[in-house]
Parts: sequence; C-alpha cells; structure tokens
Amino acid sequence: MEALKQGADALFILLGAIMVLAMHAGFAFLELGTVRRKNQVNALVKILVDFSVSTVVYFLVGYGVAYGTSFFVGAETLAAKNGYDLVKFFFLLTFAAAIPAIISGGIAERAKFWPQLIATAVIVGFVYPFFEGIAWNNAFGIQDWIKATTGETFRDFAGSIVVHAVGGWIALPAVILLGARSNRYRKDGTLAAHPPSSIPFLALGAWILIVGWFGFNVMSAQKIEGISGLVAVNSLMAMVGGTIVALLLGKNDPGFVHNGPLAGLVAVCAGSDIMHPLGALVVGGIAGAIFVVMFTLTQNKWKIDDVLGVWPLHGLCGTWGGIAAGIFGTKAFGGMGGVSFTAQLIGTAMGVAWALFGGFVIYYVLKVTMGLRMTQEEEFEGADLTIHKIGATPDREVNW
Repeated sequence: MEALKQGADALFILLGAIMVLAMHAGFAFLELGTVRRKNQVNALVKILVDFSVSTVVYFLVGYGVAYGTSFFVGAETLAAKNGYDLVKFFFLLTFAAAIPAIISGGIAERAKFWPQLIATAVIVGFVYPFFEGIAWNNAFGIQDWIKATTGETFRDFAGSIVVHAVGGWIALPAVILLGARSNRYRKDGTLAAHPPSSIPFLALGAWILIVGWFGFNVMSAQKIEGISGLVAVNSLMAMVGGTIVALLLGKNDPGFVHNGPLAGLVAVCAGSDIMHPLGALVVGGIAGAIFVVMFTLTQNKWKIDDVLGVWPLHGLCGTWGGIAAGIFGTKAFGGMGGVSFTAQLIGTAMGVAWALFGGFVIYYVLKVTMGLRMTQEEEFEGADLTIHKIGATPDREVNW
C-alpha cells in the first residue's frame, strides 16, 4: 500500500511539472504575439534557452540553496520512493524557470542575448532560491520569527510572491536600466504605438498559461492526499474575475482581455487553498483592474517601456495576491482562516525588497561590464536577424 501511495505521489507531482512546463510555451507565444514581427524568433528562442539554463543551474546549485539538499549521490538513492524527490525538483524547477520567462517579456525587443542568459543563471541559481527557501523551507528561521511576531507564518501556497512578485520586481530595474525601445517616446512628447504583431498568437499564449495554471496551483499540494478542489475552483473564479474586469476597464482591447485572466491567476496563487470562491472572484477582479490601470500608467505617463507589462502583471498583481491572502483567507471573509494580515504584509515586503535589490545589482553589474542592450542599428534590424540570422516569416524562399 505504501508503494502504491509513493507511486501515486510521484505521478501526481510529475503531471503538475508537465503542466507547468507547458506554461513556458504560453510565455513564449504570449511574448511572440505581443512583440513586433522582427523579434518573434527571438521570443521563442529566449524562453527555451532560458529554461534550459535554468534547469542546469537549479539542479546543480539553486535547489540546494532553497532546500539544503543536493543530487550528488548515486542514481540508486535518487530513485528511492519512485524517484519522488527528482520529480519534486522537476516541479519546483518549472517555477524557478518562470522568473527569467517573466523578465523576458519586459526587456523584449532591445536586450542583448548573452547577458540575459548570465542574469538567468544568477537569478535561478541564487536570487530566487534564496527567498524560496525562506518562504517554503523556513530558511534562517524567518518563518518562525514571523509566526512568533504575528501568530501565523507567511502563507504563499502557490507563489504569488515567491514566483510572480519576485519575477516582476526583478524585471522592473532591468527594464529601467535597459531603457525604452528606440523612438518609443519621442522628443515632442508623443508616443509611438507598437501594436501586437499577432493577436491569435497572443491569445494562444494566454490560453496555454491559463490551462497550465491549474497544475501550477492545484499540484502545489505536492502530494495526492493534499489535492483540493477548492484550489481549482478558486483559480477558476479568479481567472474569470480578472477577465471580466479587464474587458470592462480595457474597453474591449484584446491585449487587456487576454492578460486579465493571467492577472487574476497571479493574484490567487497565495491564498488559493484558503479563500472562498467568491473571495477569489473579487481578488481576481481587483487584479484585472490593477493590470489595466498600471499598465496604462507605466507605458503612457511614467514612460517605463515594459513591453508585456510584466511589472504590473506579475509584480503588482503578485504583491496584491500576497496581501489579499491575509484578507480573503480569513474567516471574516468566508475563508478557512489560519492566516495573518500582518504576516502577509511582512512576507510580501520581504519578497519585494529582495527582488528589487537582486534585480538592480545583477542588471547594473551587467550594464557596466557587458552592456544590456543592442545597438540602435541592431534594434532597428530586429533581434531575429541580428541574433539568429533568420526572421519568423522570410520574405522569400529559395528553391534548390
């Protein structure tokens, strides 16, 4: 019976890992559909290569930083319990690799290729797992201190803060240090519009992310005995809440409509296991509003050229999700309780501060040593031809 349970747990978390792995295709197509055609190939290549670098670095270094263990043992040891520890690594890797995938959308269309891969290695090897260990493995006893101070630990069931807020707030200094795309903000104060190159691909990316997110959230239980239909339905309600509000506030704009559900899902991750579905609907709706309003402000008023809006989407909606768990997770709002608003504020602030600090240090060092962005000529030509020597849709075909 024990062997059957071990096998079921391994299969459960493996299926979750596969679903979140599929989300990286969603990141790729969301970026592909949003950027201009001359940068579509680069969007696809970046996500795949970032994931590959993340896998190696997280296996060798990052997982050990977060959980104090390593895989430098024999294969016979690794295969114990049906290889559960290995598939748990696989599952958590897909979360870690989401950080560079998030950042990729913010710095699109003008960032150099190789410096970003170096940033990926440092982020996934140390910056991300350092906070991951604090939130999910009680590193340095910080969760014990939060509980002693507030009565509860900091709760982040599926990564509103650990993954999304950290990714979004790392991206913010990267975007600012990189600077806006050429001619995006003109000297006369006008704004050069760069509409999405493909709404169908953007929508495809959003749908892939939506479907995979149910693995992201539900499988965060990590063992089959912890599976909860509440997590699934809360994810659903937050997703539709974000969609409806983004539709209304975004005035039918398909870019907002397809990012609205992602905003809702980002926000519900932290408290998806304790909120009431109606609370999750509200949390998702507020996240949809945050994304539309803040994306418009950053792009048009503050002139921060965050191409996919990853800071509003992941940074701010993730921050809202961490705080919202301390509100809508309480019994007063129909939740299951066992959560403290103060604890959520402390944990959220720690994650945001660490991400900002880490992001600034990494990208500032890269800027002064290697440079972050392509030359003006390379940017005009496009990342596809400049870096990969081929476009997504070649103008002509050669018949040999």
